[in-house]
Amino acid sequence: MEGFITSALRQFKMYQSLGEKAMAQMEDEHLFWQGNEDGNSVCNIVLHLHGNMMSRWTDFKTTDGEKEWRNRDGEFTPATMTRAEMMAKWQEGWQCLYNALAQVKDDELQHIIYIRNDGHTILEAVCRQIAHYSYHVGQIVFLAKLFSNKAPWQSLSIPRNASQDYNQAKFSQTKEKRDFTKDLL
Repeated sequence: MEGFITSALRQFKMYQSLGEKAMAQMEDEHLFWQGNEDGNSVCNIVLHLHGNMMSRWTDFKTTDGEKEWRNRDGEFTPATMTRAEMMAKWQEGWQCLYNALAQVKDDELQHIIYIRNDGHTILEAVCRQIAHYSYHVGQIVFLAKLFSNKAPWQSLSIPRNASQDYNQAKFSQTKEKRDFTKDLL
């Protein structure tokens, strides 16, 4: 039986890939566009995810997930950096998460860790972060699609008006357990 952490890693990698594919379709200037003073640019979302991942997953078994060194408010101020610098933050955050989860064994899932002094099982904390990261990746995809009318959008799932063809192709195949990891390579 596949373990929970393996399944969670697959979900995290899928969301990382979706975010990367969406950002790759954006012009550099659109990465820093902020709709209003309360809105977040893609860059701000990336900086927030980076800050969250670094804080939550650094020494997560022994220290609170909200580190004293984190500047959460600063993650939402307009940033001046290049796409490459932003993507380096993106990669660093995800790598911190993957390194942390590589340390978790399925028999540790009920161990208590803390986020802002609130106890969570490791299982709950991982589920919380899957939801949090997918929420923000959805925002990135939305913003990427918002600017796509200047270039044809490459669908990240089933293209519009292609559901019937997609389903026909899928149902013509033999049933098997899908290996999601090959989609992420």
